[in-house]
Amino acid sequence: MSADLYLKNAEVVTEKEIFHGGVVIVGEKITEVVRGDHDIEADTIIDLKGKYLLPGIIDGHVHLNEPGREVWEGYKTGSMAAAAGGVTTVLDMPLNSTPPTIHRDELTKKRAVAKGQAVVDYGQWGGFVDNNLDNLEALNEDGVIGFKAFASNSGVDFERLDDDMIYAGLSKMAKLGNMIGLHAENEFVTSYLAKEIQATGRIDRAGWYESRPPETELEAINRSCFWAKTTGGNLHIVHVSIPEGHRAIAKAKKEGAHVTSETCPHFLFFDQQDFERIGPAAKCAPPLRSREMVDELWQCVAEGLVDVIGSDHSPCTWDLKENGMDNIWKAWGGISGLQSMLPALLTEGAHKRGLPLTSLVRMLSANPARLYGLDDQKGAIREGLDADLVVVDLDREWTLTEDQLFYKNKHSAYLGYSFKGEVVQTLVRGKTVYQDGKIVADPGYGKLVRRSHSYNF
Repeated sequence: MSADLYLKNAEVVTEKEIFHGGVVIVGEKITEVVRGDHDIEADTIIDLKGKYLLPGIIDGHVHLNEPGREVWEGYKTGSMAAAAGGVTTVLDMPLNSTPPTIHRDELTKKRAVAKGQAVVDYGQWGGFVDNNLDNLEALNEDGVIGFKAFASNSGVDFERLDDDMIYAGLSKMAKLGNMIGLHAENEFVTSYLAKEIQATGRIDRAGWYESRPPETELEAINRSCFWAKTTGGNLHIVHVSIPEGHRAIAKAKKEGAHVTSETCPHFLFFDQQDFERIGPAAKCAPPLRSREMVDELWQCVAEGLVDVIGSDHSPCTWDLKENGMDNIWKAWGGISGLQSMLPALLTEGAHKRGLPLTSLVRMLSANPARLYGLDDQKGAIREGLDADLVVVDLDREWTLTEDQLFYKNKHSAYLGYSFKGEVVQTLVRGKTVYQDGKIVADPGYGKLVRRSHSYNF
């Protein structure tokens, strides 16, 4: 029987090796991984002419804001941006939508809204706030890939946790086989510092990162790792911006804690001076760090201490950013980065620092699939898995302009930056959804994914 699609003459990248070959696809699945150049019958044969073929990215940290804040972003525009960035599965956070996804009913509503809109596959996080501990089991039964929680205020209608609930939630995770994804910053010290700085009349951009120094992140990481080790619960620390944080997590792992780390492309691409120049479009929490810390964070990546990289795509309307142009405290915090993640990492990692592409595949595809319970479906170029694939022109140099963005609100800290390495084609379950700057799949092609097994990272 003839195959549906044969992608040939590519440099195939897995988390372990790079080899010349291709992929054979029947329906939505990879049926053969080809080494070398071979003639294989297929309805469609595409010669990739030596371009790099990577497994699709699983972005485990995306805010799509729907339902309730569709004006910020939605599943349609967000998934289009994902496809343009080589992301084939987006995992949507429970906050910044109205109401947040903290009960089964809200999850059902979110999935009803999402159905028929996405061009890539999608799943959801459940939310863990200070009064919904009894709802986590039902959300887990419905296949959420984790439970997002905050140790510091989120700035929206999503209540933070004190240690009692962090302890209780981690204890429950040990029983459910799922995990808590924690925003780890010390609420009390960051709030104190912000009040002290603002009391002096400061409205400058440096005041933002001075109010959230590295120590406030490290303390929360160490504290939550302690409770993970104590309870045996599964903990994932999201958007770790400091090298000491990743080293603390690695130490906790060695001591038996079930804990993993995520960082984000903006922490590896921008620094504090960039933030002062760019302004509100680059405001986030934790904040951007010093150039010295950026370089040290890359060293953690090189040492294999970073488990996954997620975009933390956190969009909003431009007026919420513009409000802070002259007073940084008034700006919404969050960076729109879903579409730029892979080009940024190729530029700063593969080209500038010689990071192996295999390492990128491990952090962007293979490890996320394992961590979020999707590795029986996605995350690798392997027979039997979904044919989620990204074709990359590794040497293409280009500059990001507003007209290239698929976001609903076309602003980003990455605008105007030049990259080396470009996504030229993205396939989701064997179908091309993005090619040469255009979305070529209809909204609704993307399908829902659920955690399919307990945490076993």
